[in-house]
Amino acid sequence: MIELREVKKKYQVGRAELWALKGVSLKINQGEFVAFQGPSGSGKTTLLNIVGLLDVPTGGEYLFDGKNVGAGSHKERARYRAQYLGFIFQTFNLIPELTVYENVEIPLLIMGEKPAVRKKKVERIVEAVGLESHIKHRPGELSGGQMQRVAIARALVKNPPVVIADEPTANLDTKTGREIVELMKRLNKEYGTTFLFATHDENIIGFMERVFNIVDGSIVHVSGDSANS
Repeated sequence: MIELREVKKKYQVGRAELWALKGVSLKINQGEFVAFQGPSGSGKTTLLNIVGLLDVPTGGEYLFDGKNVGAGSHKERARYRAQYLGFIFQTFNLIPELTVYENVEIPLLIMGEKPAVRKKKVERIVEAVGLESHIKHRPGELSGGQMQRVAIARALVKNPPVVIADEPTANLDTKTGREIVELMKRLNKEYGTTFLFATHDENIIGFMERVFNIVDGSIVHVSGDSANS
């Protein structure tokens, strides 16, 4: 489903060249629950941004279902993001003036879904994350864990094949962080959604099917049941 072939990423910092990724190759299958783990500055967020089509590689290929999407135009990458990818961030990125329902509805509005379809999809996913009793609440009336549940619902409401989660437990206490990852694991099984994490949280690594350890822009180790996939 997702394949990277010798993907490199270079940033120009003044006169210096900084290689954030140094020829990363990997394959991720539909329905996997995997993480990129590494210290700050290792390249894991850069890698996630490239997979999420938020950034483009300097070299190498990024294939999604066999299509080289990494080489697409800005418009083509935006279309792929809208259609195939969901995002969960550590800062939740909810709009404070909108209710839970309205925040979750945003991706469907962007896609131009009809009101009746939007209503059915939003109510279904809000129930799935356990927030049906809070559907009219605004973010300021929710706990951190509840806000992250809203973010998960927003990422999944359009039923994307891939969800990208960048440090999703960073702003949560340990107990709540585990509950959030358990929820994502359940949704991964129910919907067959592929989840890709960037994390340094050791408390959630045990939930992963595979872990790609990244150091200085290179994958140095892959662990898990399907490490050879």
